[in-house]
Amino acid sequence: MSANITVSDLSVSFRSARGYVPVVHGISFSIRPGETLALVGESGSGKSVTSMAIMKLLAPAPMTRIEGRAVVTDNQGNPVDLVALDEKQLRHIRGNRIAMIFQEPLTSLNPVHTVGDQIAEAIRFHERLSKAEARRRALSLLEQVGIPEPAKRLDTYPHELSGGMRQRVMIAIALAMEPDILIADEPTTALDVTVQAQILGLLRDLQRKKGMAILFITHNFGVVAEIADRVMVMYAGRIVEEGSVLHVLSSPRMPYTRGLLASVPRLEHAGLGQAELGTIPGYVPDPAAPPAGCAFHPRCAHNKPGICDVEPPELVEVRAGHQLRCSRWQELCLEGGVR
Repeated sequence: MSANITVSDLSVSFRSARGYVPVVHGISFSIRPGETLALVGESGSGKSVTSMAIMKLLAPAPMTRIEGRAVVTDNQGNPVDLVALDEKQLRHIRGNRIAMIFQEPLTSLNPVHTVGDQIAEAIRFHERLSKAEARRRALSLLEQVGIPEPAKRLDTYPHELSGGMRQRVMIAIALAMEPDILIADEPTTALDVTVQAQILGLLRDLQRKKGMAILFITHNFGVVAEIADRVMVMYAGRIVEEGSVLHVLSSPRMPYTRGLLASVPRLEHAGLGQAELGTIPGYVPDPAAPPAGCAFHPRCAHNKPGICDVEPPELVEVRAGHQLRCSRWQELCLEGGVR
């Protein structure tokens, strides 16, 4: 089955007084129709920068330098590289073939325009429809994303809606042109668990109906387990582990992935005092002054001088479809009894 999007060796650097600072290093992945790939990592690991680079929504050159390829198909079914397109060309791809749900809908939606006008604007840009026809489509989209009293909500402003409702509006805008690829940048952040479950269920239902490929960006492994088929763990601008959700969550090989999973509260331990919640000491390194060797080694409990602080490890395949970036992974698996 062909991929809806193929990203190859994507790198991003930001211009500073000391020259260009690399923040994303050679990211490669593909997502097939109907598949969800989760991108996981701490704040500052480069998740959102990766998604914004794919959409070409970062500051233009020379403030930002984007290298690599992000290939999708255009309206005629021809492969096009988003990185190589200019802004005029991108306008016909964004929203139409690839769309994005942004992390904070209150700041992404225009406060001076009604919800209906903002949905209709996206529709009228790509299709020659009258205002009345676009409004009918907007009403249908609000019904599709499960907003109660959709006819009434068409004429409301973003600040009049709850967080969950605004997120549904963002999904409606993103799905207005039935894109092949959807990038969801932490769409459930700051939502209560009930609304979060509704949003995830909505995305799954829409994906089944339309066969979308979804790149789901989050730091929540509970969400990953519920919605994703594959997962990529990102640290300091690099992919450090990638594989199926089953492999990565049940037998993580990279110490950083293990640390993230150890920090997830477990229901079976709630109130029993049986297990201390895990933590990862320190912080994500400054991209302008990265440590030598493995970027994670200053925070890693398994750091070995002379090995981990010499050369950045390569991404290696440890079994079919499961890759990781760690110089000591074989030793650590033997010590932990992992096969």
